Amino acid sequence: MTMNPRDCLCNGHSSPFWSEGFTRRRFLKIGATGLVASYFADVLSPSLLEAAVAVTPALQRTARTCIFIFLQGGPSQVDLWDLKEGAWTPSDLAPTSYGDVRWPHGLLPKTADHLGKLAIIRSGLAWAAVHPLAQKWAQMARTPSGASGSFSPHIGAVVSLESQLSRTASDVLPGFVALNGTAVGVGYLPAQNTPFPVQPSPTGLSALTHPDGAARLDDRWKAIHGIDGDRITGARGRDAADMASFSEQARLLIDAPNINQVFSFTEDERVRYGSTGFGDSLLVSRNLVAANRGTRFVQVTLSGWDHHSDIYTTADGGSIYGLSKTLDGGLSALLADLSTTPGVDSGKTLLDETLVILLGEFGRTVGALTESGGRDHYLRMSVVAAGGGVRGGRIIGSTNQIGDQVKEFGWSANRDIRPEDLTSTIYSALGIDYTTVRHDDPLGIGFEYVPFAKDGVYRSVDELF
Repeated sequence: MTMNPRDCLCNGHSSPFWSEGFTRRRFLKIGATGLVASYFADVLSPSLLEAAVAVTPALQRTARTCIFIFLQGGPSQVDLWDLKEGAWTPSDLAPTSYGDVRWPHGLLPKTADHLGKLAIIRSGLAWAAVHPLAQKWAQMARTPSGASGSFSPHIGAVVSLESQLSRTASDVLPGFVALNGTAVGVGYLPAQNTPFPVQPSPTGLSALTHPDGAARLDDRWKAIHGIDGDRITGARGRDAADMASFSEQARLLIDAPNINQVFSFTEDERVRYGSTGFGDSLLVSRNLVAANRGTRFVQVTLSGWDHHSDIYTTADGGSIYGLSKTLDGGLSALLADLSTTPGVDSGKTLLDETLVILLGEFGRTVGALTESGGRDHYLRMSVVAAGGGVRGGRIIGSTNQIGDQVKEFGWSANRDIRPEDLTSTIYSALGIDYTTVRHDDPLGIGFEYVPFAKDGVYRSVDELF
């Protein structure tokens, strides 16, 4: 059978390799990203390749900080944020109408009270249906298998780097804090932008108190500075300078009065956030953005959403019921607190100043369940945003009756919203130029904050604001 290449389809899109806009230069650029066809069901859309031109974006600059909630494992969008009802839907999901939104009240009853604060993207699409690859992609805005993948930093590390020049003497907290784990680190950027890992505890960080006492610590600090001054100046190279940076940051935290209060919380607060490790992490996130002491990006991870089987098993705490209860308790309390706490700027709340983004690495299959009673990996996904200038009570994009095809993309680019677009949106809200290209990368090829954004291929989803 003879087939016209221009008639080839991949998930409803014509192949980019036959697009009128696909030039030799574009071919080389795609090759440099390290895309491997076996990873993807939809490699590229022609709309990402045609008529790309250099751009200077108008940044939103609506947020001071970002809380990035990562639902690791791939949550089922058709049971949560883009509810699709059918014979497969258990009655205790309790689908309920809130205006034009059908909502799984049985899964997220408390979050329903905050729908007016949420904007839900339903036209999101991941690049890869493989956990490690997609998880990193969502956190670094590029393929980890590409030329720059091995040294590319987390989004939060870039945010931390960009905030360094505006830090003041009172900004003693790390620019990037990670609670419950991350998949990506600082990459090639300076070590001071490394995600600062915290396992929440009601009593805060025990390591802030030196076991031998403050006086002994001070003596040791002076001794090492006297013996090895080159370590501080950077004369011994980057590794030594990075270690010195870690030490300086640790000393700032130890010396700062009342800093442990930021990482501490009461039992009553813990109960209100759901009495879970995830809820504890959101509590600390709230404290970090309220403190305004240097932290500009917080990631909170809630894992366990890989529901290949028994997704609706109510007795299993790892089912969608158990995980949704954990998510609902923490997220609703966070939104309530942020929206009622005064912000740094007069007349604003913490929610006004804090962009909250909630997503997984991809979604899950639609329609009837698998033979194992679950849902497998699926590129179509939803993303939730709130605060930081986001207009709540909005839906961006729509899908058909079972959720396997997009009916409307819901934004000016008129295409799927990719991880690169989401990262551009985060940077734009925080006032960071997402088209930035640094020229200090290890390969000397130029490190783009968002690959191809400078050419107009990816952009901020301004319809959120």
